[in-house]
Amino acid sequence: MIAALSVTMVPAILLGRAKQRIARQLHDKVLYADAEMNRADWLTAGAAILGILGILGIGAGLWWADAVAALVIGADIVRDGLRTSRSAVANLMDDRPRIVDGSRPHPLRDDLLTAVLDHDWVADAWLRLREEGHVFVGELLVVPTPGTDRLVQRLEDLGTFARTFDWRMHDLVVAPVSRIEGVTEDRDRSVMIGPPRPRVGDATDQPTESDSARPQ
Repeated sequence: MIAALSVTMVPAILLGRAKQRIARQLHDKVLYADAEMNRADWLTAGAAILGILGILGIGAGLWWADAVAALVIGADIVRDGLRTSRSAVANLMDDRPRIVDGSRPHPLRDDLLTAVLDHDWVADAWLRLREEGHVFVGELLVVPTPGTDRLVQRLEDLGTFARTFDWRMHDLVVAPVSRIEGVTEDRDRSVMIGPPRPRVGDATDQPTESDSARPQ
């Protein structure tokens, strides 16, 4: 029995590790969840082996082995439940995307924002990304430097650049603003006091509908 359980553990361990590696590369949380199921399989088999050894070793004082195995499995179930619940709540709140295991924010937002700020005509920028399956969508607010020419063409090119920056970028809305308010002092644009308050009037110099309706 122990030999059979040991043999069944090997495919689960190998498949689980391979799936985790691919899931991180593809940002595929479904595949990562399947890898976690493989992990649960070999943990269960390991717990069964400990239980059998405990039964066989009662005379040697190993009566506690089965209980220890049950505690290990129970703790792992609680850990998975807390992590899954936290990830589900974050997705409902359109929180900043995280890597598949939820341990840290996904680096794509910072990498893309840095690349956008490297453009010489961009004075400041704010970027919000949201997860849509294994791809990202979002909004990019750009503050152009004073006197920027061909602004519309530059914005279109910037949008193309951002969408082709990484294969995970599926859709991105780019909008010019005069300045960005509402971010914290450390300029981490993923932590906000509230939604950004873009000043678009100065950037476009176009009268609003309410201005045109106002009596002279």
